Amino acid sequence: MAPSGSRSIKRSCQTVLYWIPVIFITLIVAWSYYAYVVQLCIESIDNIGQKIVYLLAYHVVFILFTWAYWQTIFTKPMNPLKEFHLSYSDKELLEREDRGESQQEILRRIAKDLPIYTRTMSGAIRFCDRCQLVKPDRCHHCSVCDKCILKMDHHCPWVNNCVGFSNYKFFMLFLAYSLLYCIFITATDLQYFIKFWTNGLPDTQAKFHIMFLFFAASMFSVSLASLFVYHCWLVCKNRSTLEAVRAPAFRHGADKNGFSLGLSKNFRQVFGDEMRYWPFPVYSSLGDGCSFPTCLVNQDPEQPTSPGHNPTPNKTVVGESHQFPAKPLRESQSRLLNSAPSWTENGGAEDKERRGTSNPAMAIENET
Repeated sequence: MAPSGSRSIKRSCQTVLYWIPVIFITLIVAWSYYAYVVQLCIESIDNIGQKIVYLLAYHVVFILFTWAYWQTIFTKPMNPLKEFHLSYSDKELLEREDRGESQQEILRRIAKDLPIYTRTMSGAIRFCDRCQLVKPDRCHHCSVCDKCILKMDHHCPWVNNCVGFSNYKFFMLFLAYSLLYCIFITATDLQYFIKFWTNGLPDTQAKFHIMFLFFAASMFSVSLASLFVYHCWLVCKNRSTLEAVRAPAFRHGADKNGFSLGLSKNFRQVFGDEMRYWPFPVYSSLGDGCSFPTCLVNQDPEQPTSPGHNPTPNKTVVGESHQFPAKPLRESQSRLLNSAPSWTENGGAEDKERRGTSNPAMAIENET
């Protein structure tokens, strides 16, 4: 068999395997719908008013949960813009150079016109050999998707998708509504679960659905609660999962709070400025995913100020005054920098953390 045919079969098998966790979750949710709506509400609850209230509340949560799950799965991860890709001449020039320092000189020349402020731990330009591009800030290469993903958080097998800039809000809402879904089922099923053990339910197949529904919902609640709390903490700190494992490195060194703008601005960067969109899985995040406002106290000398651009005053430290950013920001990013609350929000605690930052251990990352 030709090598191309073998690779095609391998990719097809991998695609099927990657969808197995999603199919598993879908089957669990479909069964829970049948068990709750048919076996519990219709077959087991006698009170008409209680039955109507339970069914209405359940379907509101169920719709929001499935909507958020759908968006997380099928929202395509965003990739770097063409400006970050190497031109054909730059690729040839890079391939001709054998020495690492010469290659870095070429990459520095390319990166000087891009809004890039992060580096590798050794201070080099972050470059992806697979995609042949200069990585934007917070961008990482996913070995599963085989693509560079903007503001990559992690590759989630339960949604068969990379969680990143384009769908992180959807992922947060998926965690929130799936947790609410499980808590609601556990709370409303509890009294009938107790009746199961006290022989208060008729001896029908409904009693077994009620029992297993309570066990499944309560167990999922525990795992979802821990994951949701962790990602809420990441949103408040404006970090991704990868950045929590390994702090992003700037020219002045690693800084785990380099992208943190304060609690309110961190939250709005993910959920947007308009409160009416916060509870719904519709896109409302701020920025373009390729550049992010930071609270750097050292301006990158390799990023010259663009002509005609008045930089936004940056956070200052005693005895110093620096300006950031050197490159023009998108409108949504400018709102983050200029709108209330001020830079000092949550600043004291984060500055204290920043002073104590040391190089963390190696990250566990799906990056080539």
